[in-house]
Amino acid sequence: MDPAKPPSMASKDEPNRNPNYDPKKPHIADTPLTKKNWYKHVNWLNVFLIIGIPMMGVVAAFWTPLRLPTLIWAIVYYYWTGLGITAGYHRLWAHKSYSARLPLKIFLAAVGGGAVEGSIRWWSRDHRAHHRYTDTNKDPYSVRKGLLYSHIGWMVMKQNPKRIGRTDISDLNEDPVVVWQHKNYLKTVFFMGLIFPTLVAGLGWGDWWGGYIYAGILRIFFVQQATFCVNSLAHWLGDQPFDDRNSPRDHVITALVTLGEGYHNFHHEFPSDYRNAIQWHQYDPTKWCIWLWSKLGLAYDLKQFRSNEIEKGRVQQQQKKLDQKRAKLDWGVPLDQLPVIEWDDYVEQVNQGRGLVAVAGVVHDVSDFIDEHPGGKALIKSGLGKDATAMFNGGVYFHSNAAHNLLSTMRVGVIRGGCEVEIWKRAQRENKDVVYVKDDQGNPIIRAGNQITKVEQPMATASAA
Repeated sequence: MDPAKPPSMASKDEPNRNPNYDPKKPHIADTPLTKKNWYKHVNWLNVFLIIGIPMMGVVAAFWTPLRLPTLIWAIVYYYWTGLGITAGYHRLWAHKSYSARLPLKIFLAAVGGGAVEGSIRWWSRDHRAHHRYTDTNKDPYSVRKGLLYSHIGWMVMKQNPKRIGRTDISDLNEDPVVVWQHKNYLKTVFFMGLIFPTLVAGLGWGDWWGGYIYAGILRIFFVQQATFCVNSLAHWLGDQPFDDRNSPRDHVITALVTLGEGYHNFHHEFPSDYRNAIQWHQYDPTKWCIWLWSKLGLAYDLKQFRSNEIEKGRVQQQQKKLDQKRAKLDWGVPLDQLPVIEWDDYVEQVNQGRGLVAVAGVVHDVSDFIDEHPGGKALIKSGLGKDATAMFNGGVYFHSNAAHNLLSTMRVGVIRGGCEVEIWKRAQRENKDVVYVKDDQGNPIIRAGNQITKVEQPMATASAA
């Protein structure tokens, strides 16, 4: 305690801790899990709320008939509470992808509480940490710790709160709806999670017990498991069209399960976009609801990344995948690694029986290909020991792109004075600027029709009179 401060002020500044708290004692999550202490690692309150209560609901359902109005109401309320998480907790508060009028904020805070997944403030704080520290030890539900852990393990096993990455939630602390819900969270949970759905079914069509079991307990279980799939399934199943450095993925199955949150690779790249699905045919009911609310004046300032930036990310990822495929292919020995051969040596080796052909200053060993040449042995043999550039580029046959690619795998040398080839090779040794495109692994990209053996044909001229 600071002696300069009055006792009342000092006690106000100090954290409200358990008197038995020992800051030097390691948190249980930082100790090994053993047969003797495993029960200490378990968050028994969450086990009861997430697993225990739903199990009791399943047992009670055997003696509780499911009436059609109750089934319809349970499904409707499932979507309401699901939207409370996806449109409210996630896109409105965690990512601020749009703004909402007070009536909509109150509705989303209420039904979000009915999903029983923590307060807006707590949920958004962890989710911002998840985005900032994706797949690291500071990610509260990192899929790197296992699919089951990212789905439910992080809830039922104790975590050291000091290990979770720090995030800024000052905006949430200034939102009166968020503050009120956080202070009155347990009241919100019990009323919106259990009492309200029971009242609707009971007062509506007299099914009090059915409303409690199906629209209350079991509906909570299903909406929780669906939402948890955003942390697990969306980081495990699907494609990565925008970035593959981290685990988020896009898949329609995850989207169907999570009210449109399944296009998770897009979301992690463009988190402030109010959409998850950007194609008209992709399933994203959360996006549709936000758009509808904007038309009704309940939502505004819907944020979207420019399509130009989205397509840039898509193209870059496609190029990255192409580069990865390109690196696995045989493009022949790079020109700068080929030995320089004198023309007389080239001719002499052919006279000694070696099947060499020179095209555009590059020497190729076609010995093993002579018998396989689709144009016949005679044509290919006619080019041995000669400059076959013109023959290969239309003088005898205008060879295909595939033929140029195949020929590149047969390179064995460069002719001294072989036009641009040797000049290019010398420039590489002298570190001079040579214009060609490289992939992200530093390998030159050979476009179709741009092979070194591909020589542009001279324009036809009129014969002399």
